[in-house]
Amino acid sequence: MHSALMRRLLVLLLLLCPGFAAADQAFYPARSGKADARVLTVYSSLDEPLARPMIHGFQEANPDVAVRYEDMLTGEIYDRIVRETDGGKKTADFAFSSAMDLQVKLSNDGYAQVSNLPMSGQWPKWANWRNTAYALTFEPAVFVYHKPSFLHEPVPSSRAEFVDYLKRKGSAVYGRIGTYDIERSGVGFLFMARDQEQFGDIWSVIRAMGAAGVKLYSTSSAILERVADGRFVLGYNILGSYAADWALRHPDVGIVLPKDYTVVMSRIGLVPQAAAEPELGRQYLTFFMSKEGQTIMARKLQIPAVSPEVAGENTANTLQELLGAQLRPVPVSPGLMVYLDQVKRARLIAHWNEVLRTQ
Repeated sequence: MHSALMRRLLVLLLLLCPGFAAADQAFYPARSGKADARVLTVYSSLDEPLARPMIHGFQEANPDVAVRYEDMLTGEIYDRIVRETDGGKKTADFAFSSAMDLQVKLSNDGYAQVSNLPMSGQWPKWANWRNTAYALTFEPAVFVYHKPSFLHEPVPSSRAEFVDYLKRKGSAVYGRIGTYDIERSGVGFLFMARDQEQFGDIWSVIRAMGAAGVKLYSTSSAILERVADGRFVLGYNILGSYAADWALRHPDVGIVLPKDYTVVMSRIGLVPQAAAEPELGRQYLTFFMSKEGQTIMARKLQIPAVSPEVAGENTANTLQELLGAQLRPVPVSPGLMVYLDQVKRARLIAHWNEVLRTQ
């Protein structure tokens, strides 16, 4: 009786442990109805409802393949692939994550397979690390604003104008500015780290936001919700794909791509080394990179496409034609792993907190 109770307690503790938290799962049976269909397993940080058009498109092209889609946080994707691989187990066939640094680390540390695909040679050089890790999206960091608050005022279109606006408006905008909490948001930390590299006076921006009582959040939606209803007048460094989706549904949300420079991040796809069905993983990656897949992403997921074959709105091609050198894509390379250096990370976060707090 005692041993049975202990076993039950151990199972309960494992279930409560964050490392063993179950991911949200969705299963898409093969369209052909084949009972013994091969199953493609995907670990992804993209919310499953947003991913459905891509999954449906893939299954239309591959009707004999079922899809198990596991929606989890970026850190969980990395930890699970490493844990399962190191434990001699099979893992996902395809991993898709917005944590560029962690995806490149998987590739660099031998946890990803080389995938020589039809589009590999045509893919932009900055978006392809040794045919192993591929950038599949093109997502700028933008300013978002509450349109009714700027009927008689020009919207800031650069960091210098952003600082000037905050200083001029003073108490009128106090507590009505939002950005990511770089301690809790991976994309927020990435954008801040790139800002520090791209803009020598970035701390003047952080200082001005601190003086304006900036509010910090770990998610884009928390900031965009407050901009949409007017509680906030401005959001800084917000992921453009989420901002575009909100702007489509909320007419009071406006978007500015800062004209001094616009950082562009990407979600990275790869086939893990210990994939159970690596060929299915490559099939999915091939579809993701195809003209059809990239078009679905741009038009139905509202996430800008990378592929040079895809033109029109919401694509890297169009954005680069319009904005040129203003856009600063984050290259898919081992240089991203500098953001995982715990000493450097802690130093940047400490300075961030100090500048905000002293205001």
